[in-house]
Amino acid sequence: MAGPAAEPVRPVTVLRDVFRHVQYENLAAGLSGGVISTLVLHPLDLVKIRFAVSDGLELRPKYNGILHCMSTVWKQEGLRGLYQGVTPNMWGAGASWGLYFFFYNAIKAYKKEGRAESLTATEHLLSAAGAGALTLCFTNPIWVTKTRLVLQYDAGVDPSKRQYKGMFHALVKIYRQEGIPGLYKGFVPGLLGTSHGALQFMAYEQLKMDYNKHLNRPSDTKLNTLEYIAMAALSKIFAVTATYPYQVVRARLQDQHNQYSGVMDVISRTWRKEGFHGFYKGIVPNVIRVTPACCITFVVYENVSHFLLGLRKPKE
Repeated sequence: MAGPAAEPVRPVTVLRDVFRHVQYENLAAGLSGGVISTLVLHPLDLVKIRFAVSDGLELRPKYNGILHCMSTVWKQEGLRGLYQGVTPNMWGAGASWGLYFFFYNAIKAYKKEGRAESLTATEHLLSAAGAGALTLCFTNPIWVTKTRLVLQYDAGVDPSKRQYKGMFHALVKIYRQEGIPGLYKGFVPGLLGTSHGALQFMAYEQLKMDYNKHLNRPSDTKLNTLEYIAMAALSKIFAVTATYPYQVVRARLQDQHNQYSGVMDVISRTWRKEGFHGFYKGIVPNVIRVTPACCITFVVYENVSHFLLGLRKPKE
């Protein structure tokens, strides 16, 4: 006689079990890392986005390279021009990194519950992908406003021509004119882009474990600052190279100056007009920006989280 059927796994039950493992120290540490790295490196992000949407429209300024772009913006718009879009970028990066580490560590703890061995590379990959999808649901509207603010080309020449006066004005205006779909433009390629964070975190965790194993230390041994920088840089370069085209597609969907009917329209038109190179426009300033940004974020995160979790332990 057959035994009773196994109870199906319910998403609500899984989410409840995951949230039993949340640690707000991870949220605070990730937020700190994201905000600090954004403040330091925002101008390079502005350059990356301007190159990413460079698809031949006449209204777009023409730049010969990273330094030419930065010097042109500086001459025309000053420091304020280089920091256009910094408010949503700071909110977005802080919230994204905070929520990402928050969800990622909770999912990891849920998967590891009752197990002595470390998670596999595939489990790290899936944990990071789940954390990325949850994070994007909360933060996509912020990234849309950042892209719109960064692409106000004539803001420094004539501030009265600005379509958006700031982050909250942009959020309200986009919602009124384009509704919820406007705030979630680029969500699909952004969702695909969670593969970037998944690959990065998988590589980062695997590098740390292999490094500690090589030194005959426990896999969760705290590293020094230079070791964290090396692990973060290698994992970030690997992830960027593998997934950069989605960022071009997402930026073009979110751009207010051009109209695409969807992801496939962006891909086909970019391929037809610009070829393979079109999908990697802006990758150099992106690598130059995100690698040190990632290093700063991870070093701040690891040290702040260890400090905060250290304060919790005596109480437990």
